Amino acid sequence: MPTESDEIALSGDELREVARYAAACARRVLPVFERNAPGDTRPREALDAAEAFAGGGRRTAALRRHAWAAYKAAGEAASPAALDAARAASHAAGAAYLHPRASAHQVKHILGAAAHAARAEELTTAPAAPGAQGVLEWARDHAPAAVVAVLARFPAAPAGGGRVGELMRELDAALRA
Repeated sequence: MPTESDEIALSGDELREVARYAAACARRVLPVFERNAPGDTRPREALDAAEAFAGGGRRTAALRRHAWAAYKAAGEAASPAALDAARAASHAAGAAYLHPRASAHQVKHILGAAAHAARAEELTTAPAAPGAQGVLEWARDHAPAAVVAVLARFPAAPAGGGRVGELMRELDAALRA
């Protein structure tokens, strides 16, 4: 098991795969935010920026600004589901900034978008609907091999984080199985 001081080898291609995966997870719940704030484009712009990075773009200050703007949009969201949908977009743009340190907190850069997307879905679906479990299954089934390989280099997802943390740990365990 890696220790906090261990460096994790990460290639640019792997960072792009992590960002692509995170953006795909977050894009699934973008309509949840946009129904609640149709004029607010910050989460969509964060996802577009994450996808541009994943497609070969550079990590820029603009990408970081888009991540923070989506995070601010989450703070202004009218509903808990919209908040989590915007946070999913923020995490997707932030995925490009995964640090090569063996820290459990870095797992949030890999799985945070999926966990927030699952929570957004959970908050918007009827009790009998697949909700969070459906999103987690999709995230598990669509995780590229490169994302699973990167995740395996890091310690398990950290404790805490409320319901989103629980969902992240559930997905983390499923991808490591």
